[in-house]
Amino acid sequence: MGLRLWDVVFEKEGPDWYLRVLIDKDGTMDTDTCADVSHALDPILDEADPIEGSYTFEVSSAGADRVLKKPEHFARFQGSEVEVRLYRARDGRKDFVGLLQSWQDGDVVLEVGGQPMSFEKKEVAQVRLYPRF
Repeated sequence: MGLRLWDVVFEKEGPDWYLRVLIDKDGTMDTDTCADVSHALDPILDEADPIEGSYTFEVSSAGADRVLKKPEHFARFQGSEVEVRLYRARDGRKDFVGLLQSWQDGDVVLEVGGQPMSFEKKEVAQVRLYPRF
């Protein structure tokens, strides 16, 4: 289908469980593409029945503010503006926005205000694209 699998997430929200398949492609993503993927995967999931219990199945775009997790995600968006969220505050802040300079084995380097800032894997809770509208 000319798509990339961005991520698969199984998570609980309130009392309900969700299986989310996040997809990406070059160009603009539309709801028809998400629906096509959903229709293709739905019977496979029904037959394999890999998850015990009930859940809601969703297919969606990875989004403009997508979470970066894999090495190829970081490589693709090197030089882009990202937000790094920390587990614990550094200098009174848990969120830092800057240009992604590098990523290696979970360690992240941003350019913030023209200066490099390094974050070790153990302190990084999440890295996501930071779109400005």
